Amino acid sequence: MSGLRRLFITSWSSDVRLDGKTAVVTGANSGIGKETAKDLTKRGARVILACRDMAKAEQTASEIIRELGVASVVPYKLDLADTKSICEFAELIYNNEKSLHFLINNAGVAMCPYSTTEDGFEMQFGVNHLGHFFLTFLLIDLLKHSAPSRVINVSSVAHSMGKIQFEDINSEKNYHPVKAYVQSKLANVLFSRELAKRLEDLGVTVCAVDPGLVNTALVRHMKKSFQFFVKTFGFLIRTPAEGAYTTLYCALTPDLLNGGYYSNCALAPCSRAARDDATAARLWAASCHLLGIRWK
Repeated sequence: MSGLRRLFITSWSSDVRLDGKTAVVTGANSGIGKETAKDLTKRGARVILACRDMAKAEQTASEIIRELGVASVVPYKLDLADTKSICEFAELIYNNEKSLHFLINNAGVAMCPYSTTEDGFEMQFGVNHLGHFFLTFLLIDLLKHSAPSRVINVSSVAHSMGKIQFEDINSEKNYHPVKAYVQSKLANVLFSRELAKRLEDLGVTVCAVDPGLVNTALVRHMKKSFQFFVKTFGFLIRTPAEGAYTTLYCALTPDLLNGGYYSNCALAPCSRAARDDATAARLWAASCHLLGIRWK
C-alpha cells in the first residue's frame, strides 16, 4: 500500500473465531458483501448468502468453498425489492436455521433511474431501507433467541446530505437519484438508532456503518464525471475487501455502542439529522405503515 493510500485506508485485523455462529449477509454475491461473507466463513461461521441473483450467489458460494476448503456457506434467494420474496426468505431461515447471530444488511442500489419495487416503493428507499427494515422485522425473534447477536446496517457518509422527505417519501412528486439515495442512507442510520433503543437489554446490538468510498458495482448508474474520478483518483478508493473492514469490526469487536455509527473501524460522528430521535421514531412509524406491519 502506498503512502498516500495509508492516509485514507484504515488497516484492521482480528483473530476472533466464529465457530458455531450463523450469519446472514445480504447482497453477498459481489463487492463488500462477498468480502464480508468470505471473512466470516474463514472464521468458522455458517454464512447465508442472501442474494437476488441465485446464479451469481451459487457461483460466489462455490468460489468461497473452493478457496477456503469449507462447506459452511449457503446461497438463499432474497429480492429486497419484493416483500413476498423477503417473507419466503425468512421462512427458509426459520425452517433451516436454529440460530442467527449476525444480520448484515449490506445490499443496496445507488443513484439509479426512477423505478419502483414490486410493492410500489421508490427503488432506493424501498431496497436500501424498507427491504432491510422488513427483513429485520421478520428475523428479529430469531436474533433475540440467539442473543448475543448483532444487526449491522451498511449506510454511507452520504447520509449527512440526506433528509427524510415525509411528504414525498417515495419521490412520486419529485425524483432526484442523489436525493433519493442519501435519504435511504440517512434512513439506515435512523433505523439503527431506533432499533437499538427498542431492543435495549435484549442482547441484540445494532449499529450503522460507513464503508468508505468503495469501487463496486454501485457506481454503474453514476455520472461519467464520478466514474472518471474513480479512475483518476484510485488511490482514494477502497477495494471491496477494505470496504468490508468496518462491517467486520462491528461484527467482531466486543464492546460496541448500541445504536452507534461507525466509520474507519471506530465510532464516528453522524449528521445532526441522523441523531434526531423524533425523526427516527417518525420514520419507524412511517415504515411500519408503508409495509402494513405492527412492530412495537
